[in-house]
Amino acid sequence: MKLYKANILYTPSPTQLETLQGGYIAVDDNGLVEGTYASLPDHLKDCQVTDLGDQLLIPAMNDLHLHAPQYCNTGMAMDMRLLEWLETYTFPEENRFADTHYAQRIYSRFVHDLWLNGTMRSAIFASIHPQATTLLADLISNSGMGAMVGLVGMNRNCPEYLQNTTQSVVDDMKQLINHLKDNPRVKPILTPRFVPTCTDDMLDAMAQLAQEYNLPVQSHLSENPSEIEWVKELQPESANYGDAYYRHGLFGHTPTLMAHCVYTDGDEMELMARQGVVAVHCPTSNSNLASGTARVRHLLDGGVKVALGSDISGGNTMWMMAVMQHAMQVSKIVHAHTQGNEHFLSLNEVMWLATKSGGSFFGKVGSFEPGYEFDAIAIDDSQLAACGNYTLAQRLERFIYLGAPTHITHRYCSGKEVDEPTIIA
Repeated sequence: MKLYKANILYTPSPTQLETLQGGYIAVDDNGLVEGTYASLPDHLKDCQVTDLGDQLLIPAMNDLHLHAPQYCNTGMAMDMRLLEWLETYTFPEENRFADTHYAQRIYSRFVHDLWLNGTMRSAIFASIHPQATTLLADLISNSGMGAMVGLVGMNRNCPEYLQNTTQSVVDDMKQLINHLKDNPRVKPILTPRFVPTCTDDMLDAMAQLAQEYNLPVQSHLSENPSEIEWVKELQPESANYGDAYYRHGLFGHTPTLMAHCVYTDGDEMELMARQGVVAVHCPTSNSNLASGTARVRHLLDGGVKVALGSDISGGNTMWMMAVMQHAMQVSKIVHAHTQGNEHFLSLNEVMWLATKSGGSFFGKVGSFEPGYEFDAIAIDDSQLAACGNYTLAQRLERFIYLGAPTHITHRYCSGKEVDEPTIIA
């Protein structure tokens, strides 16, 4: 058993922030939380204690939507809309990952930035390239962090140089499945890019893989109006965008992530709630690409599960504190536009979205409740807390709004401290 002493904060529910000043977390030999304690209990008095002093200890971040091959485009072309941005910047950059030497160099930096930003678990779109995708999975695995990594499938409405075939997607995914079958933290995830780039036979083949291997699925949904109209043209028999996935067995038939959901409402929202599909809110990306403002309160009230994503490189930062900030700010705009009918998100809620809600896609991750994997970051906020006698909740709020990755002193995943990954030149 390991013990950690610190100022402990976590969100067991969207409305509940648990705080323990100078408390203890006990972590067993399997990396699972045994319990949290206000003082050292008798049955643990002989255990070695890692004393983190006056630092904050919170669950590590979970990023449920980002594109690893877009890493080098971060902060570029932020004055374009989605489809123009894809064709002009994104697709040409993703094509470079056919070169495994380039992929190794960029992906090692990407993995380092996940670590730097305290994101211990992520759901990642790779590219169509099987060797580069396997390389990305191995880099994450070797780092000690966790992830779901997907080889992207697309065979229409994109440049020929970025198209794969239905059969190649099946073959390449089976190789990735086999490669990761014994990996405890890094898993494969089926990744049809989105309906406009996938023919019916590709979607059907992915659904068959999902059922055969019990694989999760990730894609995009209702990100902007032009995309939604495009799906209507391509799938006129579908009742809505979500139904286009559902009809092919890719909408909650196995655990499913759908990024954005900016315009999800009505029957589509009801279908998401019924199927347990997770809406991954990407507020920085939605703003940068002029997609719109997702109604997160509306989704939550409608019974839809919600998590947060950075959506690199539509989003301009991998720092999930900034994503939380933006989620709160966007929700206040929605609050104003709905005449106060949809209340804005609280700090507790966005913390829960980034930790326990997002972490649940990986299992019992994202909280310090008993039985949860010990994923955590320790934060030295002494400079931020120097202005006054703040409560632990106030210190957390200041860190979310004013903190930086340099304030993180320790990072843990599955009970083990994660050392700084190597950047490959």
